[in-house]
Amino acid sequence: METEIQSNFTYMGRTFTNLSINGSSSAFSDCNSDVSGEFPTASSQSRRLFLACASENSDELIEQLVSDLESSSIDEQKQAAIEIRLLAKNKPENRIKIARAGAIKPLISLISSTDPQLQENGVTAILNLSLCDENKELIAASGAIKPLVRALKVGTSTARENAACALLRLSQVEENKIAIGRSGAIPPLVNLLETGNFRGKKDASTALYSLCSVKENKVRAVQAGVMKPLVELMADFSSNMVDKSAFVVSELISVPEARPALVDEGGIPVLVEIVEVGSQRQKEIAVSILLQICEDSVAYRTMVAREGAIPPLVALSQSGTSRAKRKAEKLIDLLRQPRSGNGAATAVARTSGVPV
Repeated sequence: METEIQSNFTYMGRTFTNLSINGSSSAFSDCNSDVSGEFPTASSQSRRLFLACASENSDELIEQLVSDLESSSIDEQKQAAIEIRLLAKNKPENRIKIARAGAIKPLISLISSTDPQLQENGVTAILNLSLCDENKELIAASGAIKPLVRALKVGTSTARENAACALLRLSQVEENKIAIGRSGAIPPLVNLLETGNFRGKKDASTALYSLCSVKENKVRAVQAGVMKPLVELMADFSSNMVDKSAFVVSELISVPEARPALVDEGGIPVLVEIVEVGSQRQKEIAVSILLQICEDSVAYRTMVAREGAIPPLVALSQSGTSRAKRKAEKLIDLLRQPRSGNGAATAVARTSGVPV
């Protein structure tokens, strides 16, 4: 649920207070709106923009800016897109006004521009407008998904990150998830997860987590090679991405294609290490994933046992969260079950001093 917070706003080197900025739920906390806090020019339009942000009477300016979005001048289009993105960022009520004034379709046209900055500002304006729940269906119905996917593939780093955030926002309308997946969003999100900067990785993982609540998107993500970057991020405790990447894996692991992909990328030793040294929440996610991959596979149980999983699982069953304790106990029982021609888990249990 979106909340209102107060924040400072820097304009022309001066800081102003008590301008309302739209905050978001914890699920979206890492997918920020426009990250700029400084308007770059000193034009008369910029001064009007600030006055509109600080006052209640922005309707006339919004109408003019929407008209400028369809100007034959790229510079005028760019200026209008910048001003709209900031109006939408700094006053939540403007998001509805801007959408009702007809800005969405011309902004979507800008997203398809070959001018990188025009595209970036169009993407970011759409992102800021999508922070209003009332606008999400209109943005999707106006044809924003495919241009956003294209920006996700070929845009500037900021455009790619903001396109991922905008797609996340649109995916919060359930019926959009399939449309976004079928428009080709999953492979470039996986690419952003693998090659992006820290913000890009967070934005991509959050968008993937949302989109992959739909089965066909889970399969697309696995086919796009998502397990490799997810395992790498889970293995890197300094990345601040262990939780997010593990949550995405937990969302994917229900489809059969995900399990061999996770194992092939070295996921089992990484998950066992998380059970041993991770935070309580990380341990809970890791044991849940391990349990799912072991439930129907003797081979995977053997691999998990050989990684030395039983001692940290026993410890978790005694000191973890209530959910983690239940999962750990169930997984220990699975690992102790006799397997035809293979006493690996029993041997590991005995050498670890754990009763069989």
